[in-house]
Amino acid sequence: MRLKTFLTLTLLFLYAVTGRAQGYKIKTIVIDAGHGGVKSGAEGSFSLEKNVALQVALKLEKKLEEELPGIKIIQTRRTDVDVDWYRRAQIANDAKADLFISIHCNSMPDDKVLTGYVKNSKGLKVPQYKTVKNKTTKGTETFVGAYRRINEMDAGLRENEEIIKEKDYKKKGTYDPTDPEELIMLSLYKSLYRTKSLALAKLVQNNYTTLNKRVNRGVKEQGLLILQRAAMPSILTEIGFISNPEEEEYINSATGQEEIITAIFKAIKQYKKEIEN
Repeated sequence: MRLKTFLTLTLLFLYAVTGRAQGYKIKTIVIDAGHGGVKSGAEGSFSLEKNVALQVALKLEKKLEEELPGIKIIQTRRTDVDVDWYRRAQIANDAKADLFISIHCNSMPDDKVLTGYVKNSKGLKVPQYKTVKNKTTKGTETFVGAYRRINEMDAGLRENEEIIKEKDYKKKGTYDPTDPEELIMLSLYKSLYRTKSLALAKLVQNNYTTLNKRVNRGVKEQGLLILQRAAMPSILTEIGFISNPEEEEYINSATGQEEIITAIFKAIKQYKKEIEN
């Protein structure tokens, strides 16, 4: 292995472990309002996930522009349109974004409640059920990509070669999947993104709990394709259960949305401070 490449890999490893890079600044954040258009997402008694997510996404953008004016904010959608999941990740990759934040609402499926037994045509007793809306589950949770299936990110990284290469790292300018050195670099970056995604997700969840007094359902890793394809630290945050009448009111209210965006904003601000320190 060439000395220059060895030093590059060593620096990347230290960056992944420590989370520090001299002179690094967060310059671009992509905000993704989940669903849209014909894909309305979860449904509440009076609202749709796609609309709530867009309202919060736009308000978060305004908050960031007011409080952190040096950062460029990009929305994957600004209106009620459907944007394919791979296009959302591509928008972030093309922009060489430093963070990707996807906004969603949660929902619980209906419960089946046993009401009794009846005899069928053969004289056998069979259970009878009725469907009951699950209206009690509540709280927030934030997801990062499940990196057991991390190969999804490779394509995103290859699309944005400047992320994984020095300016003069390889003159040929194309990604070589057979090159062990480049595979190592990809692995290091994926480890880096996982670490940073988890750090941001934990800050968001902590703010929901401490600032907004919400039920904390935790930070979870899941095989969400949009997160696996994004070549930067990425989270998907579920801001509340639209299936719960109390939380539906909250996530649709001006007060509730202000609390939600404040929790996310303060998490971004703290993350930014820690990364750039």
